[in-house]
Amino acid sequence: MADQAAQLQADGIAKRLVQEGRGPMPNYCDGTKATFHYRTMLSDGEHRLLDDSRARGKPMELIIGKKFKLPVWETILSTMRDGEQAEFLCDTKHVVLYPLVAKSLRNIAAGKDPLEGQRHCCGIAQMHEHHSLGYPDLDDLQQNPQPLIFAIDMLKVEAPGSYRQDPWAMTDEEKIQAVPLIHEEGNELYRQGKVTEAAAKYYDAIACLKNLQMKEQPGSPDWIQLDLKITPLLLNYCQCKLLCHEYYEVLDHCSSILNKYEDNVKAYFKRGKAHAAVWNTAEAQADFAKVLALDPSLGPVVAKELRSLETRLRQKDSEDKIRFKGIFFQ
Repeated sequence: MADQAAQLQADGIAKRLVQEGRGPMPNYCDGTKATFHYRTMLSDGEHRLLDDSRARGKPMELIIGKKFKLPVWETILSTMRDGEQAEFLCDTKHVVLYPLVAKSLRNIAAGKDPLEGQRHCCGIAQMHEHHSLGYPDLDDLQQNPQPLIFAIDMLKVEAPGSYRQDPWAMTDEEKIQAVPLIHEEGNELYRQGKVTEAAAKYYDAIACLKNLQMKEQPGSPDWIQLDLKITPLLLNYCQCKLLCHEYYEVLDHCSSILNKYEDNVKAYFKRGKAHAAVWNTAEAQADFAKVLALDPSLGPVVAKELRSLETRLRQKDSEDKIRFKGIFFQ
């Protein structure tokens, strides 16, 4: 243990044990999966918090040897036992890429594309290429690199072959083979009414394809082929989000589809329903009109949606009149 601490210290990492772990030290060979909660803090006097996986409701999972973009996490995790809690103060040289990694993790937690705003280049190039990461605290950290503290709570360490591999950890060939299976798992969950779980499956399949697509030249035949596989998955994901009342996410995704495929009837229809749900009446009517123009056979379905919208508008108008009447005649 003393030798391990000395090796970390020599590499610019200081470990402080908070709670002893249990059992023997795992053999962190390639393929070992670590599941843990983490908090990232600035090393200033206040230890200001940047990220907290517990606040997002889901622990982090990392597979040793998969070349995670923040190699220092593999280094510090490999010193921990099951159940151990520890804090690691890491020199600036180890955490230069943390802003990019944190952006991806925050996007995942928010249900966004983890690769949003990235292209196929090294992390340092991406840092110089983009003016803003979309998060002020990460922008500040990117402009002013400094040591960081990682508070790690090791929940579970699993040996290779003892767990089902997550999509992000697969090879390119494994991703291609897994997408149809994940897609069907999502469809089965949707048929069972497990909408949130189905959305997570569609998201995993999309992430696999997005990762592959990032390696292709935009607009190339291979890129387009992958995009055509992503689109139906994204529409399924949007259907789940409609049922979960997450309408603005549906608007964003359907608009992104329609920016590329102007004749996608399903995207117009789902966007129309989302517009109607958030009272964007004119936009909803325009989208439903486009659905009819592209596929007249959907007339009865569109008519039903327009009647529902009209009924809701009349009800809202009546409620507003009562509410405003109470204001003016108090």
